[in-house]
Amino acid sequence: MTIKDKLQTAASAAAGLLPDALMLAGAGGISYGAWLVYVPAGYVVGGLFALAAGVVLARGAK
Repeated sequence: MTIKDKLQTAASAAAGLLPDALMLAGAGGISYGAWLVYVPAGYVVGGLFALAAGVVLARGAK
């Protein structure tokens, strides 16, 4: 396996993880923004995102 093949494999793996990383960062940003407005709201919003992610994973991301 050449370096070019390894880089292509790594790039395809990174491209597959990019949407998940962006969604996680977005959820974190929204939760942090809510926390800046009202501290308990940040925890509530973060919990709702975690609950929604759990439901999606439990359904098999259909």
